[in-house]
Order: sequence, then C-alpha cells, then structure tokens
Amino acid sequence: MSNVATSLKLPPELKKGIDQLARVSGQSTHAFMLQALQIHVQETEKHREFVADALAADDEMERTGRGYPLAKARAYLEAKLAGRRAARPRKVSWRK
Repeated sequence: MSNVATSLKLPPELKKGIDQLARVSGQSTHAFMLQALQIHVQETEKHREFVADALAADDEMERTGRGYPLAKARAYLEAKLAGRRAARPRKVSWRK
C-alpha cells in the first residue's frame, strides 16, 4: 500500500504539545500524529457502529413492542462487568 502525502497547518501550541508528547513516548512527531489519527478514525468508526446498532435496536423495539426491563438489564451488565456469571434477561412486552 502506498502512502499519500498531505499537509497540516497546526496552531503553534498544538504542534508544541505534539512534539513534546512524541519525544516523551520515544516516537517521531510524524509517527505520533499518524498513530493519533489512526486511533481517532478507529474510535469514530466504533462510535458510528454503536449508534447504528442502538438505532436498529430502537427500531426493533418499536416494531415488536418488546424490550429488556431496565432493572434486569442493569443487573445483568453490572454482574458481567464484575466478572460474575449472569443469566441474560428476557425481552418482555412493554405495550399495554
């Protein structure tokens, strides 16, 4: 894969901060900025996927009238975060 050259005009204080952080991390300024851009792109893509998944789940819930009770979903997630085994909650009808 070939690289494409580009140019960034940075405010002096931002450039100074990047230079300092790159030096402390043992990287060149170029490598530091490239890594920072890669991380930001990955995080932005993950965020977009998260939002798309949330919107799809909301659409499904509206369409089916079924969803997870908040208290049971919260207890499940808290148990999983604590490393405990937990039964996955079941969807229930929220429409009356």
